[in-house]
Amino acid sequence: MSFLDAKGRPSVTERVFVLPPGSQLGPITPQQRQALMASSLVAGVYDKVVDRESAYEKLKGRAEEAAAQAPNGNGKSAGGAPAEEGGGLMGGLNEVLFGSTGPRGGRRDGLAQTMAKSAVRTMGTSLGREILRGVLGGIFGGGKRR
Repeated sequence: MSFLDAKGRPSVTERVFVLPPGSQLGPITPQQRQALMASSLVAGVYDKVVDRESAYEKLKGRAEEAAAQAPNGNGKSAGGAPAEEGGGLMGGLNEVLFGSTGPRGGRRDGLAQTMAKSAVRTMGTSLGREILRGVLGGIFGGGKRR
């Protein structure tokens, strides 16, 4: 086995002394176990059983609390949409046409925004093409070859 020096060339290996692991085959006695536990750095920290409230339990509690505070008791309005949004057919149509905001704040474009973006993109592309043709035609005289 060889090691590389600072320039990447192999160098001579050095002799090392390896100590065998300080372990024991077989089980330890209860006295040895108590001595190891008492001398541990975390002695006493993990002796107590603590049952904290998990994130799932907290979120479940919030959902139940929100459901209890809703007017119908189930968190939804009569139209089937959540109580804080405009429900019914018009609310759904409004979301389809003009977009909506997702649960984490992201915007979703509606049909009107998508059509407007497409029209602006098409007009920008055709306007850019006409300007480019005019400039290059003026430079190279492309309109005179008829």
